[in-house]
This record gives sequence, C-alpha cells and structure tokens, in this order.
Amino acid sequence: MALQKVCLISELEPGEVRRIDSPPIAVFNVEGALLAISDICTHAEASLSEGQVDGQTVECPLHGACFDLRTGEALTPPATEPVQTFAVVLQDDNVYVQVDESR
Repeated sequence: MALQKVCLISELEPGEVRRIDSPPIAVFNVEGALLAISDICTHAEASLSEGQVDGQTVECPLHGACFDLRTGEALTPPATEPVQTFAVVLQDDNVYVQVDESR
C-alpha cells in the first residue's frame, strides 16, 4: 500500500470534496469525518465528486444512483455494484489516501 497526497487538511472543510486523478478517488469531508471512495460510478462511469451529498451518501450526477460514503455500498438503482473505499490518513498537515499500487 502507498499513500497518495490529496490536499492540505485545511483545504478540505466540512461539506467539501477533493478529487485526485490517478487513480480517480474522491475524498469527502462529512461533518469532520474524511471518507474516500472511487470517484467513478459503477453504473455509468460518472464522477461522484460532482454529485450531491446528503448525510453520508452521495448521489451520482448522471442517473441518480446513491452510494454510502462509509462502505461504498450502492443504495439505489440504477447502480447495483459498490464503489471501492479507501483509508484516509492524516499526516503532517496533509490528507492522504491509501492506494494499492498493484491495481
């Protein structure tokens, strides 16, 4: 596992999201909890970082599928497959995600 920098902690306020491109991961600040998921909807490959957040769920902006930000579970159709989740690490004033380099 490797750490990939997302941003400074101060750059991710509650209610905000940051995205990294490779691999595409979205990190959401939900009331102070930092939650990271794959940024690609499992239904139609839309960017989930552009979706609407409601509590601990995000709605895909393309077809409205909802995903649990904690578990990645697909909560509503048309998505049926979960999105991958990632561990978030705070270190030296930075936000990192743990990524598997073998993927």
